[in-house]
Amino acid sequence: MRFLKPLLLAACCWAASAQAGTAIVIGGALRADNDAVWQRIVDEAGGTGARIAVFATAAGNPERSAASIVAALNRRGAQAEAIPIAPRLVGVDLQANLRDPVLLDKVRQSRGVFFSGGAQEYIVDSLQPAGQPTEMLQAIRSVLARGGVVAGSSAGAAIMSRMMFRDPPGNHLVLKGQWREGQEFDRGLAFIEPDVFIDQHFLKRGRIGRLLPALRALGFQQGLGIEENSAAVFKGAQVEIIGARGALLVDLREATSNADQTAFNLRGAQLSYLDRGDRHDFSTGVSTPSAAKLREPMAHATAPNAEALQQGSPYFMDILGDQAIVNAMAYLFDTGLPEVRGLAYQMRPRPGDPAPDLGFEFRLYRGPGSAAWFSSAQGGEDVTVLKARLDVIPVRVAQPLLSPR
Repeated sequence: MRFLKPLLLAACCWAASAQAGTAIVIGGALRADNDAVWQRIVDEAGGTGARIAVFATAAGNPERSAASIVAALNRRGAQAEAIPIAPRLVGVDLQANLRDPVLLDKVRQSRGVFFSGGAQEYIVDSLQPAGQPTEMLQAIRSVLARGGVVAGSSAGAAIMSRMMFRDPPGNHLVLKGQWREGQEFDRGLAFIEPDVFIDQHFLKRGRIGRLLPALRALGFQQGLGIEENSAAVFKGAQVEIIGARGALLVDLREATSNADQTAFNLRGAQLSYLDRGDRHDFSTGVSTPSAAKLREPMAHATAPNAEALQQGSPYFMDILGDQAIVNAMAYLFDTGLPEVRGLAYQMRPRPGDPAPDLGFEFRLYRGPGSAAWFSSAQGGEDVTVLKARLDVIPVRVAQPLLSPR
């Protein structure tokens, strides 16, 4: 119950400001040569000469991180400047800077704000201690309220939703129920749609394993996991995917769980992989593939092709591996097989693992509205998958899984 007042405050702040501006949520590992994302930030801030305030608050080395971001933005025509608000800045009085009228005015006069990667708890602890917004956070919100842009990469992406991962121990332990206030989760800064939960480094690190239980535990129906070197551009309820790859949209509005099972379980979740150029409207639930995809025939096979029948149904032994969940989704539509399965299991459980023999089987299959498109128009085999179905089933795995013959 003690989250109620801050959450209501966050929702009010979102309603008053986020619809006016643009939030650019970057999945981390943003390359310096990713013009699609860097230039979009500058353009949304007003183009050439746009003033952008850079917060390396989350960074382990704030000076270096801020200098790199400022340089990348200025190469695209911005007038970016680092704002010295970071716990790890040596010789800087953080509390004094949070109240400094000169710094506050610089932020208020900016048309954009950029949050670096690092540790997201540094951002919320600095700008929103104990859930209470500082004057500096209010200055940042004013940029968004006037139609400006707030962008963030990695940790700077995590803080975009009204709740966030703070410092979770890993996918498997979150799946097994390690989920504590102030440790695994915390309040975010609520720069985007209030009913969408954000995660980052998503496909590279297999974070579908932690997003699903997070949505259930925190009462969210939808989550967006953004891949590295890619971004989701939010304008109110509308989102567009840009950059190198894409984002995974998780929809639990029709999903069910078996309350008689103590372990996490799920049936009928909907997964959509939105690739670069794809769009989604959270107000209507409609996803629109890019123009390049729509020029290709829709893949909606309901019967396995001959090659798939010959090879048999694959089993992804590490469904939380790098890109594995999207590869499995694509395989489901490319082959026409009735289902694809995979296992989430930690071969070497961490110390303190509450259930070392507990694993989770992921079952992917098609349902009403399921569709996919494949395209090589942008170089490479790009895919969009809409409304694949997912069941997550707790299973017991032998200990040890492997033994000498």
